Amino acid sequence: MIPLIGYTNKLSARPGELIEVKVSSSAEEAYYASLVRVICADPNPAGPGIQTAHVESDFEGYYPSRQQVVSLGSYMRSELAGELPDCILVKSLIWPTTPEKGLQGVISCFDAETKSGFSVGIGPDGAHASCDNVRVTTEIKLEKRAWYEIIAFFDTVSGIIRISQKRLLSVGNPAAMNDSDGSAEAKLPKNKILNSGKPILVAAIEEGSSDTLFNGKIEAPMIFSGNGVTGSTSLLCSWDFSKNMTGFTVPGFGSLAGMGELIGSPTRGVIGANWNGQEMRWGHAPEQYGAIYFHDDDIADAGWKTDFSFKVPLGLRSGVYAIKLTQDKNWDMFPIFICPPLEEQTADFCVVMSTFTYVIYANQARDDFGEHWRARARNWGAFPHNPNDYPEFGLSTYNDHTDGSGISQTTWHRPILNMRVGYHVFGDDRSQSGLRHFPADTHFLAWLEAKNISYDIVTDWEVHHEGAALLSRYKAVATGTHPEYHSEESLNAYFNYRDNGGKLIYLGGNGFYWRVALHKEMDGLIEIRRAEGGLRAWASEPGEYYNSFDGEYGGTWRRNARPPQQLIGVGFTVQGHFEGTYYRRQSASYELDTAWIFEGVDDEIIGNFGLSGGGAAGYELDRVDPMLGSPLGLKILAVSENHPDHFVLPPEEWLNHVVTWSKEPPEKLIRSDMTYFDCPDGGAVFSVGSITFCGSLPTNNFDNNISRIIENVVRRFTN
Repeated sequence: MIPLIGYTNKLSARPGELIEVKVSSSAEEAYYASLVRVICADPNPAGPGIQTAHVESDFEGYYPSRQQVVSLGSYMRSELAGELPDCILVKSLIWPTTPEKGLQGVISCFDAETKSGFSVGIGPDGAHASCDNVRVTTEIKLEKRAWYEIIAFFDTVSGIIRISQKRLLSVGNPAAMNDSDGSAEAKLPKNKILNSGKPILVAAIEEGSSDTLFNGKIEAPMIFSGNGVTGSTSLLCSWDFSKNMTGFTVPGFGSLAGMGELIGSPTRGVIGANWNGQEMRWGHAPEQYGAIYFHDDDIADAGWKTDFSFKVPLGLRSGVYAIKLTQDKNWDMFPIFICPPLEEQTADFCVVMSTFTYVIYANQARDDFGEHWRARARNWGAFPHNPNDYPEFGLSTYNDHTDGSGISQTTWHRPILNMRVGYHVFGDDRSQSGLRHFPADTHFLAWLEAKNISYDIVTDWEVHHEGAALLSRYKAVATGTHPEYHSEESLNAYFNYRDNGGKLIYLGGNGFYWRVALHKEMDGLIEIRRAEGGLRAWASEPGEYYNSFDGEYGGTWRRNARPPQQLIGVGFTVQGHFEGTYYRRQSASYELDTAWIFEGVDDEIIGNFGLSGGGAAGYELDRVDPMLGSPLGLKILAVSENHPDHFVLPPEEWLNHVVTWSKEPPEKLIRSDMTYFDCPDGGAVFSVGSITFCGSLPTNNFDNNISRIIENVVRRFTN
């Protein structure tokens, strides 16, 4: 366990709003909590270093330690409206993904202490049914990713327990090479109790135990009275998973069924056993999407208790702050983004922090993690904890579940280790500081402080909910280094702001790339579907390209006919290792109407330095493409060059192995374009098209050609 770690109930707040702080401390002694303003979160001693400023707060002081843990996994629970009869038939359809794992529950009503009740599930020896201490199994292994019907029969009067499994045939579920059907029966001591006093659980055997959670899809769980042979059965309980698809509850049917409550936010909007391949949108054929995909490592909320809370002071300046915890050698600093008062502004310039992207990447475990990362953390005094070492907090949507499927949901209701002051992503020397996301964005914040430029902070959460009305209060708005993930609402807000006189500064690379959906019942829960196309960490299954949270088509905005070139003039075109090169100025940078951007810059080579990969043009790059919507009148001011061989095009840039989508030679597409264009009603867009760009700002104490260009743009846009 991490000895001292915490999180807040929200990532952003306005003056007067309440913030709840949740902490786990494994030490006996108290920890000290305080508030700091974050200026720079880069631990690299070659740069400004970690810079914070103490801020007086009502909550500052010592707090008693207590250890809190995270319970991963998802399942459904439902209270019974009465007692079960002495004879029941339990049925369900299942699509197991880790049948080799130990005992996993499908439908259970079991009390581990009294051993009363029953459970139906699977294990390495096939489907099983249990009552009291009697357990019967089919002794036939289940196939992975294949649909089965399992039926269990419990008769406590005559003393019979029976289990069967039958493989189903459907689209994507063809006949097996080996027969995996089977059944088994055993004697059950008479007068055993099927009523445990516990709720019905689907995808689990007992609450609070992640060991018995089910991995895979479950559809149509049902309980009947009678034996299913004499025809005397009647429905007691069933739950229709095709209903209320966007919510956390499912309706129950039958004389004993209560409402089903989904714990841990399992994945919905997935194809069921009867999917015929003719309809891809679950909203058009919900009866074919009657399954729920459960995982033993799902997480919607860590569920920690609040240790202290505070109201944001009314006079607190908008900016990035952090809750700082200290205890001997242990420390933690996790950010809270303070916005100006509602419907107000305190500056002409606004920076939008990309919290959707931060959360999508929350706790990303990387393959390139190793001892070199730990050594750098020790040498720099950086944040010492890495998601690779602590999967118990739930991993990112760039990782896989324990069953190998891609993680499609993420939450901020947990400790997010890579959204910390002092966290570095890459540990190799080539990467220099090796920052991404929140810590990397503080390079720009540190620059604003150094240049004494007033600014407000908002996040894409506020942009999503308040729209262009929020952005329209500002003369200019800037993104961070990697605003990759956006909802339809946040994307629309940027378009509306820009096209109504707003001036937008895009300071990153691979921005406005993926579409996400926010859960309507739980703030802080975000969904991504890795649909067709795009540079994907994993691929959504056929038929599962539509979000369960809002029913809309997922995937990249390019596949949704809204590529980033339409908004900011450039769009993602290439990725390499975390290494940067430079830009070379183009003729447009000397023209009368754009020369002001380069005032005071005599260099032809721009940004051949920096804390992020050693250069301003690196890691992920964007380029102009008129076919994708780069507007007429756009001017290419500078173009990057001399990128290493490991920079390659993403899949959407290829038609086949030799022909690119734009029909240009691939080597011509490996570049970043720095651009400018005017918009209606006096609006304008300046774009840099590189993730590592802001890492060049601190070089030479913020006195360099990249710094001068950005200062020219910000001051011109805010005059």
